[in-house]
Amino acid sequence: MPFDTRTPARQVFPMRALLPLLLASMSVSFAAVLPKPETLPASAALPDPLVMRDGSRVTSREAWLEKRAPELRTLFAHYMYGARPSTARPVEGKMIREDRAALGGQATLREIEVSCGLAAPVHLLLVIPHSTTNQAGARPKAACFLGMNFHGNYQLLDDPQIQLPRGWVGDKFPGATPNRAAEAGRGKQRETWALAQSVARGYAVATFFSGDVVPDDKTLAETVLDKFSPRGKRGDADTATIMAWAWGFSRMLDYLETVPEIDAQRVAVVGHSRNGKTALLAAAFDQRIALAIPSQAGCGGSAPDRLEENLAKLNANGRPTAETTAVINKNFPHWFCGNFKAFNGEAVVRLPFDQHALIALCAPRPVLLSNAEEDLWANPTGQYQMLRAAAPVYALWGAAPQLPEPRPASGELLAERLGYYIRPGKHSMTTGDWQVWLDYADKWLK
Repeated sequence: MPFDTRTPARQVFPMRALLPLLLASMSVSFAAVLPKPETLPASAALPDPLVMRDGSRVTSREAWLEKRAPELRTLFAHYMYGARPSTARPVEGKMIREDRAALGGQATLREIEVSCGLAAPVHLLLVIPHSTTNQAGARPKAACFLGMNFHGNYQLLDDPQIQLPRGWVGDKFPGATPNRAAEAGRGKQRETWALAQSVARGYAVATFFSGDVVPDDKTLAETVLDKFSPRGKRGDADTATIMAWAWGFSRMLDYLETVPEIDAQRVAVVGHSRNGKTALLAAAFDQRIALAIPSQAGCGGSAPDRLEENLAKLNANGRPTAETTAVINKNFPHWFCGNFKAFNGEAVVRLPFDQHALIALCAPRPVLLSNAEEDLWANPTGQYQMLRAAAPVYALWGAAPQLPEPRPASGELLAERLGYYIRPGKHSMTTGDWQVWLDYADKWLK
């Protein structure tokens, strides 16, 4: 099945909110009659997220949840990200190590092997704060940030006992010789993830290495992705890497629901760059996720696929000013499904959606887009336009988020349900970013 059809373990919204998951069983037959990409009508304007394929308009949250949201998920899966793998197989977690005095005695650190249907378990690192007891004498459950990392869990802390990734790693990993993790990389992402800062604010953090799900290599990825296909060979609408990674988020959340110290109703997903694309997709397809923070996610994530003409033009170096579908599909053909390659260049106007619709699929849950001024490749201005274009869907739950023009000034957090933040600097995830993300989580998760 291309979507997660199991009933969530909790109810955040009325029972009608569960219908998109129950209706997902219809998506296979729906996808079978979808037109070929080259036959789709062209529209330079952003498609209206509240207009169905048959032209009818959505005017209620019930119609959105029961009809339009399942339709959009099917369209995104078929034309962009590929089918969502099944979650029918239960996850099994095996704790391989526990340190109750981590981070100077402020947290418990656990390493867990999570078996979820892949050839090998996913290695999950979980850090849980030692929260003070409440007035009833019980220890409250912690809200949790769930994120996927680029380089392996061992790089997030100066802890000599955290296991190194056992399989392929990229050539840029410190000391990788060749494509294998080495001690030289231990703790190199300590400032990037700033785990101690989250723990001090009362949040748990769970993280896993993307390569444990699908290696981020266009050749090696195909071998893994073929196994997700019912035919044993990835087809044009079959699972691509970003969808597989997003599925990995859901599988790790399945495990977190079994952890007594974690409040599974307050799990926020976070990711930077391609991991930001993944975090947003995970939230759009899994309604259990309470909040999403995609950082500098760019085209195919939180920035528009349809670019303004000035952004699409080549600069002096012969490349567009902002990331485009053609650039992504050429350099990272494993990230998106085969059908998405039909929307390169001028053909992008045939996409029956744009990324504002992916943001809208998170409604009414909070989404914060985080950016940097010098990261024009991620199109921070276009991302703000996507927020504004998603706001009419959020308005179905009441007052629309207030998203004034122009976008917020640098360094100012717009802490609306559709939130935005931009800071000085380049393409990176920083300790300062986490400070802002924690402030946003304090408003919406506490």
